[in-house]
Amino acid sequence: MKKIVRSVKLVLFFIMMVFVIGSTTSCQNKKSSSEVRIIQAAHTPTNVPYGFLNDKGQSDGFEVSVLKAVDELLPQYEFHFNAVADDELLIGIETGKYQVGTKGAWLTEERKKKFAIPSNPIAASVIGLAYRSSNADEITDIDSFAAYSGKLIPISPLSAQYSVIDEYNKAHEGKPQIKLVPSDVFDIADSYLWVLEGRYDGYLVLKLSFEKNVLKETGPYHKFADELSFVPYKGIPTWPLFNKNETQLVLDYDAAIKTLQENGTISALSQKYFGENVFDFVTD
Repeated sequence: MKKIVRSVKLVLFFIMMVFVIGSTTSCQNKKSSSEVRIIQAAHTPTNVPYGFLNDKGQSDGFEVSVLKAVDELLPQYEFHFNAVADDELLIGIETGKYQVGTKGAWLTEERKKKFAIPSNPIAASVIGLAYRSSNADEITDIDSFAAYSGKLIPISPLSAQYSVIDEYNKAHEGKPQIKLVPSDVFDIADSYLWVLEGRYDGYLVLKLSFEKNVLKETGPYHKFADELSFVPYKGIPTWPLFNKNETQLVLDYDAAIKTLQENGTISALSQKYFGENVFDFVTD
């Protein structure tokens, strides 16, 4: 009988120990889970291939995928992705509703004042010249375009592209200049037609935009695909925008990006979404 009682006591003891250990582990897991900070990341819903919602309604795109890879390297954070309009994205980051956001954003002085900017960009936009194919012998790059005529479609001073040409002219003082004419509208709908008509000889445009609007069979200017050509100028880095108070998150992002650059993740994702490594065009 004593052996039975002793056995029962041992069984009860082991049951209690399992319960205690299980409870402790559960508490530890909850504590660990509570230490993971949720990061609300915003992105644009239709900016293919930078940030968009795919056919399954999921956050997708190059910049989004880079942030997801960053998230994997930072166990202290859990990124939640939100597809929002441009205005909401910018206001949301400023107010702290979102801690970080991506929109294929170029760096401007205004953005430097409003947001925390990391040391490393997240992507790049390849920009170049659309011109008449009949001028292909004279125009082979932006320097030869400046020497040919420099007659560029007007650009709004509010556009980051305006500063691109302004910087080019300043860097090429004493050499042929590009005629930088300010436009009172942000986007001139007839730019391609103005080039074809000879009113201007070049149109500064994103490579992706040229491919979408001219080269793609469903593009609105595809019927002019044989009459228009494109030459890349440079890659303009695009940046994630952080809330001003996110100093540590910015540092952690920079550390993760360096790892992703070194292990080939960035170049692999660029090949997936752009068909090339867009950072090869970044020369500054």
